[in-house]
This record gives sequence, C-alpha cells and structure tokens, in this order.
Amino acid sequence: MTLRVLAAMSGGVDSAVAAARVAEAGHDVTGVHLALSKNPQSYRTGARGCCTVEDSHDARRAADVIGIPFYVWDMSEEFDREVVQDFVAEYESGNTPNPCLRCNEKIKFEAVLDRAIALGFDAVATGHHVRKVDGRLVRSVDAAKDQSYVLGVLDAEQLAHAVFPLGDCTKEEVRAEAERRGLSVADKPDSHDICFIADGDTAGFLNRRIGERPGPIQDEDGNVVGTHNGAHTFTVGQRKGLGLGGAAHPRYVLSIEPVQNTVTVGPRASLAVDEITGVRPVWSGSGPLTEPTECHVQLRAHGEVYPATVWQRGTGNGDELVVRLAEPAAGVATGQAVVVYDGDAVLGSATISATARSGAVGTGATSA
Repeated sequence: MTLRVLAAMSGGVDSAVAAARVAEAGHDVTGVHLALSKNPQSYRTGARGCCTVEDSHDARRAADVIGIPFYVWDMSEEFDREVVQDFVAEYESGNTPNPCLRCNEKIKFEAVLDRAIALGFDAVATGHHVRKVDGRLVRSVDAAKDQSYVLGVLDAEQLAHAVFPLGDCTKEEVRAEAERRGLSVADKPDSHDICFIADGDTAGFLNRRIGERPGPIQDEDGNVVGTHNGAHTFTVGQRKGLGLGGAAHPRYVLSIEPVQNTVTVGPRASLAVDEITGVRPVWSGSGPLTEPTECHVQLRAHGEVYPATVWQRGTGNGDELVVRLAEPAAGVATGQAVVVYDGDAVLGSATISATARSGAVGTGATSA
C-alpha cells in the first residue's frame, strides 16, 4: 500500500537517508524542514546543532537528490513556547529538563504530526535510530545511537503514524548509504549539545533569561560551605563548577531548593536513590501497569538500564508512576524522564518528580 509520508528533514545524514529509504520503498514522500528560530544564527551556526542557518540548505539539497518535493515550515513560535521557555521554567523550578525529549514530544510528534494528518498525510518519517515492531517502540540495533529513550514520551496514537526507517542499521551503515546515494551530508558531523544555546554555555544562557540570584551552598547538616549565583545553574549529580575547595573528598550536588535558592552538596554515596516517582505517565507499548510489574527502566539518555518494579497509582492530582529500583542509582534528577522497558521494547514513560532512599521519601526537587 502506498502511503503519503511527510519526511522530517533536519539537514543531517540520518533524516536524509530515512527520507530516501521511504521514497525508494514506493511511497509518496514530501520533505519538510522545521525552522525553529526566526533568526537561525541566534541559535547556532556550523554543523553542531539541528537548527543552524546551513541546515535548511542541506535538507533542500538532499530532497533534490532524492527527487521529492520540499518545504520549510516555520515552527519557531511553537519551539520557543514549548521547548525554550519550558527549559528555562524547569530549571527555575529546580528541575533538570531534557529539551531534545521535549522537542520530540511537542514539536516533531505533536505539532508536526497534527499538521501532517490535517494535510492528508498518513505518517511522519524521521531519522531517529529506533525500531517499531508490532506497534511498539523498540531499541535500535545500534546500541550506541539508540534514541528510544527520547521517544519514550510518545503515545500509541503518535507511534501509529510514525515511520522509523533507520532502526535496523548502524550509523556507519547510514553514512555509507548516504555516500552511495550521492547525498552531500554523508560526512556531516552529528549534532551535539543544546541546539538553542549557541555557545554551549547553559549557565550563562539561564542567567541571561532568569538573572543571577546569589544564594548559599550548604552541606547535608545545613552548614553553609559556599555561595552560588543561581540555583538554576546546577543539576543533581554535578561535581564540577561548584567553586568549593578544601574538602577531603569530592562533593556533589545532592538537591536544589528553588524557593530558598539553596544548593545542597555532599559525598557521592548520598546521591544513591532507589525510589522514584513520576508524573504524567504515558503508555505506548502496553496498558497502564496498575499492579507491581518487574521490568527495566532508563533514567537518562544513553544512561544505564536498571531492573525495577513499576506500577501506576492514582492520586488526588492524577496518576503517577512508582518505580522501585532493584539497586540504587546515583544522580537521578527531577525533570528528566523515566522510560520503562520490557526487554528492548518501550512500555511507557513519566517525568521524574521525586526521588528517595528507602524509608526516606522525598518530594519534588528537594529530594536527594
């Protein structure tokens, strides 16, 4: 069956090869590049981001080689509202957001997919390294490039209209195929860092948006051991950049309290948690797990996978996900996603709202 497919083309090698594969399979493909900034140079130039001034040109050239129609969609207002402003607000609240995950959720698979369906397309194809098997999101065969974590926020309806052509191959194979197809992006470097922070200085970006807010750095006993220029510039598990010296052992950020503007530091051992609570659970690979179920969870992009017992429970403020880790994890930050797996298949996800050590339940960004 021939499908009308909208191929999201970032200007990189992955999305170009994905579009080429879908077209070669006989589908009716149209390429689209998302303009995420009114002035792309204000985000980043060069080949390190996914919204550079050069990327739309690279995407257009790839579409010409493939032989498909190509358009640029202005998504700058949606991107600023849903990703950039959300990023700042989350840090201001003491959380550590993942803007790439948010972009996939709100831009590529909500705003774009909704528009595509309204225009009569059957599906959206992307260059993510992930597979879809029997309607479920499954890890890529290339473990080093697997992106199932950042797509774990998608729901079953969104997955039903998604096409991921690259999940069955490695990045090296993608580059070799791009070369064979005559795509000029074959050797283009992968994107890194946060695309809308041009110089890579996250703390400086946040200070410009929020302003410097000096406050205390304290130890676990409440003793002030230093000062900072803004709690929003720290994240749980951080070791470098604390500006503390003279301690017998390394100190890490254990918690961030945004109301009191306090950062608490301590030894690495104090980072260990084995209880996690997540809000806004989304289930794409199964129905809600309302009974304790043994599975695995991933707590950060390209992070370690932990065996855990997981279940969803109702509260007065809506459903939440409860995760009991079989072994402690360190540096788990609120605002990140917890993605639940059955083997290599994604079952669902939630946003981490609280962490604790057994017998010491924490709440929000203040828990360690």
